[in-house]
Amino acid sequence: IISGYQALKDTMIGLGEEFSGRATYPLLMKITLGYGVLSTSGHRWKEMRRFTLMTLKNFGMGRRSIEERVREEAEKLVEMFKNVKRVQKEIDEVVGRDRWSSVEDRQNLPYTDAVIHEIQRNMDLAPIAVPHKMMCNTEYNGYVIPKGVMVFPLLSSVLIDPKMWKNPNCFDPENFLDADGRFQKNDAFVVFGMGKRACLGEALARIELFNFFISLLQHFTFKATVPLEELDTTPTKCSFGRMPRTYDCYAIPRK
Repeated sequence: IISGYQALKDTMIGLGEEFSGRATYPLLMKITLGYGVLSTSGHRWKEMRRFTLMTLKNFGMGRRSIEERVREEAEKLVEMFKNVKRVQKEIDEVVGRDRWSSVEDRQNLPYTDAVIHEIQRNMDLAPIAVPHKMMCNTEYNGYVIPKGVMVFPLLSSVLIDPKMWKNPNCFDPENFLDADGRFQKNDAFVVFGMGKRACLGEALARIELFNFFISLLQHFTFKATVPLEELDTTPTKCSFGRMPRTYDCYAIPRK
């Protein structure tokens, strides 16, 4: 198990090729049958990765067309809901309610962007990502890690590292804001993984999260059906993934 920001940066990025293999994990193999970009290694993985990136680009990732498609889906989602006050205030001032949001709005919505990132950091959806496998004998920090060894990158250790966050153990959007209230990137934000095995769909996911989140709060105020102190936010299951609980809530159209 590799823990801590610096250790993960050194191994997953600095020694990315050596740590780029995918371990044979029973659950993963049962789901993927050993195929696909998630579970392959070596030459097959490189070919699958190339194909996946090409497909995502054809789909529109990295181009304006994909944002337009995401906005269309956000519009449909809002219509489905139709048939956090500080965030809404910022959205109202920058985007308003008469148009759909765009990634160009991101720089003018620092607090909203910080909230989205902080939700992801606190959710910690994949605490130890998916196991890696050593592609060759490698020495790191005085340890010799043999070829074929299964490696677990402990992403959780980075997301709560007190050296990297202002308030690592509580929900605080200030973790992503500088002294002037501007959005501030943090290298320890590793919810999509690190290195060669980082999530290939990260760019698409970021666009979707941003536009869906804003679209919903443009048009609705969400309220819990029970007192907030009665809500249990602990995950229902936690292993490779932390499964959030389901909740009932009121979606109240904004006037």
